[in-house]
Amino acid sequence: MRATCLVCTLKRSPEESNSESLAQVVLGALRDEGVRTDVIRLADHQIDFGVVSEAISDGDEWPAIRERILASEILLMAIPTWLGQPSSVSKVALERMDAFLSETGEDGTTPIAYNRVAGVVVVGNEDGAHHVIGETNGALNDIGYSVPGQNWTYWNKGPGPGSEEWLSTDERDWSISTGKACASNLLAMARALQASPIPPPPGS
Repeated sequence: MRATCLVCTLKRSPEESNSESLAQVVLGALRDEGVRTDVIRLADHQIDFGVVSEAISDGDEWPAIRERILASEILLMAIPTWLGQPSSVSKVALERMDAFLSETGEDGTTPIAYNRVAGVVVVGNEDGAHHVIGETNGALNDIGYSVPGQNWTYWNKGPGPGSEEWLSTDERDWSISTGKACASNLLAMARALQASPIPPPPGS
């Protein structure tokens, strides 16, 4: 079993990312169960705007990222909240994944995102986590991913100025325990889909 995490922070490496830090709680719990993990910080790569899988320009790195996503049964998106919205980086990735809607697996009939599961990690300095989770889960489900119950964890500081590092707050224990539950649910559904895959749509 393999999991790929798309870290959708606006920060480039090596700058520390709250999104990636909280995502590692979920990924660590998955690794404890033998899942291999792959982390891609999207801001470190050139990803052109578009809705196709093919490279849009000579420097477009999306095709290689796409291959890493499709090498995994589990997809985790780690997203900061800005203006109460998912980060622009996450939206660029989801727009490129829109191409999955018309792509099929090796059998030529099963949508390429079928029998894969997805989860969401959200951080931010004000409310909006449930909105980001709902927006992201809706898009991933449209693409074809299966979404188990409680497939997320989040941390929000609350309104106003103050520390935006989730590990510096008293609420971190809830975010950690919820992240471990997220990992457990993602893995359970991924294993269930391996044992009993979703069939191609009727008439396909």
